[in-house]
Amino acid sequence: MRRTLLILTTLVLLALVNYGIVQREKLLTNGRIVLLELAPVDPRSLMQGDYMALRFAVANDAMPHLTDHPAEDGHLVLTLDDKGIGRYARLDDGMPLADDEIRMRYRKRDRELKLATNAYFFEEGTAHYYEPARYGEFRVAPDGEALLTGLRDGKLNRLGPE
Repeated sequence: MRRTLLILTTLVLLALVNYGIVQREKLLTNGRIVLLELAPVDPRSLMQGDYMALRFAVANDAMPHLTDHPAEDGHLVLTLDDKGIGRYARLDDGMPLADDEIRMRYRKRDRELKLATNAYFFEEGTAHYYEPARYGEFRVAPDGEALLTGLRDGKLNRLGPE
């Protein structure tokens, strides 16, 4: 009986992990590409080890609107320009979105707004490829779930080794 329970528990855990992986793969394949401008970060702490600390201008723009907002998590509405660059429009109020708008999930932690991640990890010794970063590239699902998929420079070129 104990062994059966252990096997069933293991199978359920493996199923849950694989479900999460499949969901992320779908997002990478089908998610809408959205670029968010990076906010200035103290250059002394920009590169730490094998990752880059990130902040986004959209988060800075939205934060004043969240001071009276009790929820720790929610959705922003971003307006996208013709290049796919997102700008803060408003907090999501459930109203239908215009064609040039997208929902993006946020998490409010320690008086900071986090969008998907606050760091970009890369292979050791490749930091110089990412120094000109000006935009974070995200894949965003219709429900607002987002994954950071890369960094781009000021001319919107993808950064990283070939």
